[in-house]
Amino acid sequence: MKLVVTGGTGFLGRHLVWRAAAEGSDVVFTGRNTKAAADVIRHSPAPVRWQALEHGGADAQRILAETAHNADAIVHCAALSSPWGRYEDFRRANVVSTTEVLAVCRANSVRRLVHISTPSLYFGFADSLAIREDADLPVPANDYVRTKLAAEALVKQAGLPEVAILRPRALFGPWDKTLVPRILRVMTKGPIPIMRSGDIQLDLTYIDNAVDAAWLALTNPLPRAVSIYNVSNGEPRELLDVLSVMAREFGLPLRTRKVPWALVELFAHALEFSARVGSGREPSLTRYSAGVLAFSQTLDISALRDELGWRPTVSIDEGIRRHANWWREYQT
Repeated sequence: MKLVVTGGTGFLGRHLVWRAAAEGSDVVFTGRNTKAAADVIRHSPAPVRWQALEHGGADAQRILAETAHNADAIVHCAALSSPWGRYEDFRRANVVSTTEVLAVCRANSVRRLVHISTPSLYFGFADSLAIREDADLPVPANDYVRTKLAAEALVKQAGLPEVAILRPRALFGPWDKTLVPRILRVMTKGPIPIMRSGDIQLDLTYIDNAVDAAWLALTNPLPRAVSIYNVSNGEPRELLDVLSVMAREFGLPLRTRKVPWALVELFAHALEFSARVGSGREPSLTRYSAGVLAFSQTLDISALRDELGWRPTVSIDEGIRRHANWWREYQT
């Protein structure tokens, strides 16, 4: 199988490149960062190829079309995922990139597309448990969510023969530069604010389990022209429980402080307003980033289990232990 992975220098993308290479696929991945691409190639279990590409550029679609010549499938991982940023940056990275991928799929008759979306579509500053893929969606929480929702709409309407849309929740593991590192920075600086209640329920997804889901979506028959799947470890945990495991495995103190959500929300609003009228740089706290630790959100993953036969192979506790071991080796 010839496989193209957009955003192959990112967290999920690089792990998918390595998995496909290990499975014997002919893999080409795209990305902007030369150093990151070299890192992906260096750690790959088999030879892979990199194509420099910046979505939204004048030649981006042509370059991607040439890269995807005779491709059997594309995994579209490229995206801008952040709680803060310029709308135009999100639109270019999330919507324009998807438009380019869809055009290339049509032009090259690519049989299957796996589109990486996000369960942030479900987030509405309210507790939500066991959310199904067909749940009613709230107003998008920020421009990241707004543009990912628009990208999903394009994929659903594209009329491609075989499409899988994956919504992986809170990925962590080796090479994660977002979720766990942010939590660790807070742990090292002082107490973690606990809003509303420390027993809120949340889902996490160890990277290997997400890669397994993507591989099944690439290689298994799909039940519909467009099949949508939630992805998580399938083991909802309480926030304080997860933080305790992280503190133990990473050798850090766990200090917490109860803070009223209303106060945090007001403070986040003030920081966001100041950032918008000032430098524009991401504030130290956004309403969205605070909200995801203040409200329960868990996913129903029965469709992934029943239709693709997916099962998690690495538990959250084991995943955190593996992440911590890699972190210690990586930091030295």
